[in-house]
Amino acid sequence: MNVHKISCLTGIFWLTAIVLFGQTIGKGDRITGPNFATRSPILGRHGMVATSHPLATQIALDILKQGGTAVDAAIAANAALGFIEPNNGGIGGDLFAIVWSAKDRKLYGLNASGRSPKGLTYDSLRTILGKRTLLPLYGPLSISVPGAVDGWFQLHQRFGKLPMRNLLAPSIRYAREGVPVPQVIAYSWQIAYKRLATSGNDITEFDNFRKTFLIDGKAPTEGQIFRNPDLAATYEKIVAGGRDAFYKGSLADAIDRYARRTGMFLRKEDLATHQSNWIEPVSTSYRGYDVHELPPNGQGIAVLQMLNILEGFDLKKLGHNSADYLHLLVETKKLAFEDRARYYADPSFARDSINWLLTKEYAARRRKLIDPKKASEHLDAGEPALRAGDTVYLTAADDQGNIVSLIQSNMLEFGSGMVPDGLGFVFHNRGTSFTMQPNHANVYAPGKRPFTTIIPGFVTKNGQPFLSFGVMGGAMQPQGHLQVLCNIIDFGMNVQEAGDAARFSHSGSSEPTGTVMRDGGKLALESGIPSDVRTELEKRGHHLAPTDFFGGYQAIQWDALNRTYWGASEMRKDGQAAGY
Repeated sequence: MNVHKISCLTGIFWLTAIVLFGQTIGKGDRITGPNFATRSPILGRHGMVATSHPLATQIALDILKQGGTAVDAAIAANAALGFIEPNNGGIGGDLFAIVWSAKDRKLYGLNASGRSPKGLTYDSLRTILGKRTLLPLYGPLSISVPGAVDGWFQLHQRFGKLPMRNLLAPSIRYAREGVPVPQVIAYSWQIAYKRLATSGNDITEFDNFRKTFLIDGKAPTEGQIFRNPDLAATYEKIVAGGRDAFYKGSLADAIDRYARRTGMFLRKEDLATHQSNWIEPVSTSYRGYDVHELPPNGQGIAVLQMLNILEGFDLKKLGHNSADYLHLLVETKKLAFEDRARYYADPSFARDSINWLLTKEYAARRRKLIDPKKASEHLDAGEPALRAGDTVYLTAADDQGNIVSLIQSNMLEFGSGMVPDGLGFVFHNRGTSFTMQPNHANVYAPGKRPFTTIIPGFVTKNGQPFLSFGVMGGAMQPQGHLQVLCNIIDFGMNVQEAGDAARFSHSGSSEPTGTVMRDGGKLALESGIPSDVRTELEKRGHHLAPTDFFGGYQAIQWDALNRTYWGASEMRKDGQAAGY
């Protein structure tokens, strides 16, 4: 089953909810503000946290009240999400972060993604794959080094304050006691398990998954208590031995033994040599705001490319979610994703710089390719001018003005489906994002970082922080970033409204794995987009899909005038924003 089909399954739930309940039980009315918003923004002067699970938010808020920094709070929340939302994140996956340092008055970027096994060559992998042209979605061949734990310690060493034992203690306690599973996570858990259980023979060992993530042989239902004592013990070993416990110590030994037993190519040496990298965020200006993302191997610069193209249009005049507006954004997305498919990859293996993709001149050339009345079916990546390549997001802010935008992922829900003996976490499947096409920027190589979809976002204005935000969900992430930013900057929505407004999701673009868009892809629209807009988009050649996944948004905005944080957590997740 491909990623698009998986996301469609998630979307079927929302469509069903509308059909069953929307016509008989109407939405209530708010006494102020637009009625599409689910609630008011959360306000706080001393600190703010927004995550996809209320318990993770409360844990992080407690850390702030104990005197912890924004990074301390983010690590505590991420550790909690690895237990209470294990389908989407955990220490078997990767991590990226953008940190605003109030002391330095600047942004820092961290790439804590892992690399492919050094002992698996391209030729060997080609032989193993046989007639397959793509890497399998699950199982041993999809696994690269998990970078999240090293990311925690890199962040903590530079910006943390409280001891790591304080940050992991709540998760250790709850993992042993158990917590009730909320609605959206329970639904996604059930769908993910069914998908993995019917994935064929790619997953070479699945008993550990069943022992760890099922209750009486079934995925948990809403309200059922889930426990993970194995993960609690793993966290205790990380507290006692630091990051080396995971990459060089007893945990690394356990991972190595499991890898050899199950056909994985990951080895202790791969873990021991792993290192996260501090990197400079990249940015573009958009109508007086500076939007910051992280450079590849992630897809963040697609957001910047799209903003550069859209800067040449008066979006407000077109009208929010009008046919003209949505057509323009979808066609802009298609253009940026062609470049994403060709050029985005591990820069350590790149032959040429791709900074030219972010120039205003390049955007002006690409802008001319948009037909305002006709959807494109096939596009090519651009060329330099001188030439004739699932997820949890959270954000936290502290009393000192430090803000962190952090995203962490298993890739697909429950990643590879493989759980090392007695450790309580599942390995991600980010390695499946490589291509086997020779000479492609993202072609598989040993010791290389695969293309990744997870991207934290940050916006500054006049040299100070304005917005820390993210939108979870694979290829939906840059589309979600774009729509949220346009909602705030072009249409004046507040930070909560910007996430609650109806969205589009376009799928079927060319991908870094080597697939090519031939038919224009599929466009999914949430129920809040009117029928006349849908009809007009179809007339322009867009192929409307019945449903899709529209992401999950969390954000913190800094109100410099009143020195107040505004927090937001949208309704598509179980999450919560809270401040004090």
